[in-house]
Amino acid sequence: MIETVKIHGVVFDYGGTIDSNGVHWAEVIWMAYQSENVPVTKELFREAYIHGERTLGKNPMIKPHHTFLDMMRIKIDIQFEWLLRQEGRNQGNNYELRITNDILSDIDCKHRIAEFCYNYARSSVECARPVLEWISGKYPMVLVSNFYGNIETVLRDFGIDRFFPNIIESAVVGVRKPDPQIFRLGVESLQMKADEVVVIGDSYDKDINPAKAAGCQTIWLKNTGWNEYTGLETADLIISDFKELKWI
Repeated sequence: MIETVKIHGVVFDYGGTIDSNGVHWAEVIWMAYQSENVPVTKELFREAYIHGERTLGKNPMIKPHHTFLDMMRIKIDIQFEWLLRQEGRNQGNNYELRITNDILSDIDCKHRIAEFCYNYARSSVECARPVLEWISGKYPMVLVSNFYGNIETVLRDFGIDRFFPNIIESAVVGVRKPDPQIFRLGVESLQMKADEVVVIGDSYDKDINPAKAAGCQTIWLKNTGWNEYTGLETADLIISDFKELKWI
């Protein structure tokens, strides 16, 4: 159970928490694929998604000045390029679903998918904004995020940078979730004890577990994750909508 009387500071995750209300970004991008009738299975899409994240982890293709829309265009480009290569390898084989080169080579299609994701994020942030305003009036807030070095540009583009004077970004500090150290850095930036800080995130494995290990209280925004939940996951508080945070 969460001890609200002990809370003096808040650490927020960004991606999947503020910008999608707990829906994993792979699920959002998959919705965008479906809106464009991209003829791939979800299993193959997930492989493309993993490939894209690993590629971006190894190569600094996303620059500090890139907006969220810029970032999504880069991600979709990488995914489509990988899917095209699979089509080339599978040509002539009897696969249940065939990737069509026309769709995967369609620049407008890729841009529409990126714009779908951008609009989804903007809408989610707009819904989160009043809650961020409320919490920032009560507590100092820090953002702790696995991101690509452009989180400040993204926050500024969405007009919520003023809520986070301190940002701990993995690409900058050289520590990534689920390493609890990244949350310890967030606590240190607040100049508080760990149990005086509550961590709010959507990922049980990357936010809640390491935040617990760092000694923080935890609020899990539980929605649609990357994997199915076991039912054994615990947090000091579990919510299903970002708006539920307004009471803390």
